[in-house]
Amino acid sequence: MKIINRDYRLATLKAEVLKTLSHPTRLFIVEMLAKGEKCVCELNRNLEVDHSTISKHLSVLKKAGVVSGRKEGLKVYYRLEAPCIVDFIKCITNVIEVKAKRDLSMLKRRGF
Repeated sequence: MKIINRDYRLATLKAEVLKTLSHPTRLFIVEMLAKGEKCVCELNRNLEVDHSTISKHLSVLKKAGVVSGRKEGLKVYYRLEAPCIVDFIKCITNVIEVKAKRDLSMLKRRGF
């Protein structure tokens, strides 16, 4: 019984990380950080949200252990703590593409 509880607790922790990644802005930030370390001002150039919103999302990502930050002068630079997340995002993209092809094929078979 203890193994099941430990396994379930691990599944719960994994779900928390996935919930952290489930917001489009946070996912976009992760994809941007996959290209290298960035400060909030650099992230702000590519997002249509204000500086404080980006900082809040970065805080959530940091709390989950997805990103880390280092201070340099007045700026904080963020980087992915676990770059393997990029592989997971690629897998999700693959799922979307496969589903889109399947849906398109189904529509064609139905004469649309």
